[in-house]
Amino acid sequence: MRSGTPALRLSGASLAYGDRRLWSGLDLDVAPGEFIAVLGANGAGKSSLLKVVLGQQPLERGTVEVAGRPVQRGNRRIGYVPQQKGLDPATPLRARDFVRLGLDGHRWGPLLPSRRTRASVDRVLEAVGATAYADSPVGRLSGGEQQRLRVAQSIVGDPDLLLADEPLLSLDLNHAAAVSALFHESRLRTGAAVVFVTHDVNPVLPYADRVLYLAGGRFRVGPPDAVMNSATLSELYGSPVEVLRSGGRVLVAGGAAPSEHPHAHDHEEAS
Repeated sequence: MRSGTPALRLSGASLAYGDRRLWSGLDLDVAPGEFIAVLGANGAGKSSLLKVVLGQQPLERGTVEVAGRPVQRGNRRIGYVPQQKGLDPATPLRARDFVRLGLDGHRWGPLLPSRRTRASVDRVLEAVGATAYADSPVGRLSGGEQQRLRVAQSIVGDPDLLLADEPLLSLDLNHAAAVSALFHESRLRTGAAVVFVTHDVNPVLPYADRVLYLAGGRFRVGPPDAVMNSATLSELYGSPVEVLRSGGRVLVAGGAAPSEHPHAHDHEEAS
């Protein structure tokens, strides 16, 4: 990536499904190493934003670039953690081989041994705290352990941009904090930008440089304190929203705030 080139750039970006506009006029430059938390109610277009960046969903208007180039499917400069789904318990694939798919899963034929590849896999397994079960079948691991492996798979290729779609769903508070910290550590180590879709800002609040909040076809972008306040969210939703802070945590009450639905999925967007 050229020096000074944004890891992600959206210019005048608009997205609609039929007559329903999710958002429009979105201008966003994400710098290398920047951590962006994407928040909003169900159906606001959070997961759809990631699909646009992945080249899976065309914009209605505007442009999107990754590392200075137009988006395309299968961009190896992007690491991606999809919404969590439990792996089949009968899956025989070892944890280290699951992670290795992030390096050569696009290739046909058997995975060939490589000292360099093994070293890369071992490095990220250690980084995510998964060395102890590196040779275990992935289907037998817990949800939290599987999620650590998904993070490892997304970062093993040292991408320019890391996309995460609700990676904290179904995780307890300790695991959610650990996974959030893994993304932060990865961006510090590699300089990758992070775009992190979540229903709850609290686990990523210590790391987020900016928040992109989507609601009702509108959006706000800025530092967490500038966006996560009662005045800004009330204006965004067009109805009273109260933002409470207690013990270092943020609670959003009113509107259709994501923290009112702590276990909700963006079903419409994930389809």
